[in-house]
Amino acid sequence: EERLPYAFYVSDSELVVQLGTYLQKNKVSVEKVVTIVYQPQAVFRIRPVTRCSSTIAGHTEAVLSVAFSPDGRQLASGSGDTTVRLWDLNTQTPLFTCRGHRNWVLCIAWSPDGKHLVSGSKAGELICWDPQTGKPSGNPLTGHKKWVTGISWEPVHLSAPTRRFVSSSKDGDGRIWDVTLKKCVIVLTGHTLAITCVKWGGDGVIYTGSQDCTIKMWETSQGKLIRELKGHGHWVNSLALSTEYVLRTGAYDHTGKTYTSPEEMKKVALERYNKMKGSAPERLVSGSDDFTMFLWEPAVSKHPKTRMTGHQQVWDIRTQKLKQDLPGHADEVRPPTPKPNEKNLFGFLREKLILPIGAKSKFPVFAVDWSPDGEKVASGGKDKVLKLWMG
Repeated sequence: EERLPYAFYVSDSELVVQLGTYLQKNKVSVEKVVTIVYQPQAVFRIRPVTRCSSTIAGHTEAVLSVAFSPDGRQLASGSGDTTVRLWDLNTQTPLFTCRGHRNWVLCIAWSPDGKHLVSGSKAGELICWDPQTGKPSGNPLTGHKKWVTGISWEPVHLSAPTRRFVSSSKDGDGRIWDVTLKKCVIVLTGHTLAITCVKWGGDGVIYTGSQDCTIKMWETSQGKLIRELKGHGHWVNSLALSTEYVLRTGAYDHTGKTYTSPEEMKKVALERYNKMKGSAPERLVSGSDDFTMFLWEPAVSKHPKTRMTGHQQVWDIRTQKLKQDLPGHADEVRPPTPKPNEKNLFGFLREKLILPIGAKSKFPVFAVDWSPDGEKVASGGKDKVLKLWMG
């Protein structure tokens, strides 16, 4: 079993030298009691990715979305050519080309139990696919009046097998869909402008971020508004949850174990969620066109816990303090992708991952996703190919 790394803090400052050196440098008497706080750095295997291991062609237009399956064995991509492609990561060859959309495929999302894949398009329709056959599970799901901006599944520790997901749209509505009933069951209305992002939290709450500068929290049985989070001075472009990795992967971890029983999958997923969450409430990070990120504890307060500015920086979500400056962009905060170590905020990953990838390409990178085991990354962009990056 791998050893779990820890970070140590004295007075909210990370201890990066030997304790004796720290005490001497800060003129602290060795006869005094010093409180040292330790924090686990990750409960999952993580490796850095630094090199492009393969380039996979197939799409005939720009790759707009990529997503690894919860078990990390398959990769899905959506493109401006209106298709969704499923790829075998062992052979790095296409498994299926899924056709049915009438316009660009803007977003894709796997159910956390791995049984379904949903894609949303610029035409506003959603299609649920069977990953085992590449065939649609039914007719396109219609209802949105404008393009789909985000998709998020109900966590498997709340419901197994997974049946429901939520979509957001430029039309300002969120919609909860049931893949068994093959229809929209709840419409979330209340935003005055487009919804740009959506997350289904581990406590059963849906979060929507909007161009009306607000984040709204919804309960999922009737779609009632619970709370509104205000503070941003411009559009809310992205949301990320502190528990997002385990919400996405459900019962699957780096051991590769599979589950046949929904009850067992739900039990294991709940254990992983509780381990990741710990004793603290689930935290939410929002990014905005006002060049800031806010850290929230939505279950506790409607006010932001911390405001973070100048997004060339790494922030520690435990202490809400700046850890490191990074050169890069000074522009609006757009959705990055979380790595399976969520001790630092996700904006850090945009600096460390997307910029180096983009620097090695003549074409813009539109989509990036980490594999669940943290060992590789998939990216796609205007050059119409998928790239796999490994350590």
